[in-house]
This record gives sequence, C-alpha cells and structure tokens, in this order.
Amino acid sequence: MIRDATVADWGDIWPIFKRIIAAGDTYCLPTTMMGGDARNLWFGGPATTVLVAIDPRRKPMVINPESPVVGAVVGTASIHPSQDGNGNHVANASFMIDQDYAGMGVGRQLGISAISRARREGYRGMQFNAVVESNTAAVHLWQSLGFDIIGTVPEAFRHPRDGLVGLHVMYRKL
Repeated sequence: MIRDATVADWGDIWPIFKRIIAAGDTYCLPTTMMGGDARNLWFGGPATTVLVAIDPRRKPMVINPESPVVGAVVGTASIHPSQDGNGNHVANASFMIDQDYAGMGVGRQLGISAISRARREGYRGMQFNAVVESNTAAVHLWQSLGFDIIGTVPEAFRHPRDGLVGLHVMYRKL
C-alpha cells in the first residue's frame, strides 16, 4: 500500500535511509549523515510530498497515529520541485527501498505513484538529477517507466567498488 507520509513515519524511514546512504553506492549524500539532517532533507519544505510503501504484515518500529494502516515502511519517495521560481513546474523525486524488499516491485509501485502524484500536483515533467550509471536496476526501472537518459556527467560519482562512474540525468514528460 502506498500512502502519504508524515514526519511521524520517520522512525520507520530512517533505518532504510541510513542503510542506503551508508553503502555509498547510489546517493550523492554523506555516508555518515545524521538522522535530523536526513529527515529535514527528505521532508524538505512545504512543496515536498513524501510517500511511503507499507507492508501491513510487518509491525512498524514506530506507530504513526495519523496513518489509517498499521504496518512497516518498506520504501519511500520524496517529491519536490527540481528548481525554484520559473523552474518549479518540473518535479524531482528520490526513492529509497528497504533492501530486504529489493526486486519485489516496491520501487515500481512507488515510481508509478510518484509520477501520478506529481501529475496531479500540476508538474509538467519529472527529472532525476543524479542516477548512478552503475545502479543498473534503477536505470532499468526508470527507463521502463518512460524516463530517458538526457545526459551523463562522466566520472561524477566515486563508487566504493566501481571507482569513478557517471551520473545520469533522466527525464520524462508528465
């Protein structure tokens, strides 16, 4: 189930977030980022929409009293304008999936929901600014959902195993 998140969900989002950034292989974020900074980044400002994917079969770490469904967060997406001012009609989105749920369609469902939500909120397109080119699962998923690679910044990411790899800019019209 995909639903809107509130800051009350952070207790379930943070372990996923922390594990992903600590790996250092998919996000241009400090691998030692602290929880408060991460929460502020993920929930952003008033123009940010955060979604969560819920597994109602698992008990959450923190029960969100605002949620109609009790279950553990297994994925999340943060949607916000890619730019300010005259560029705010193009969305940017970031996704994090519990690694125990990799390959089970959680990312696809969050992606579909984020695209639909961005369209409903009046965005004209969605842009990903930094998709690590060696993250082939993400590149494949976004291409299957209609995103094109519109450019690659060569050797812009220091991958912990693959060395210097490119960062793709991906876009799709909404």
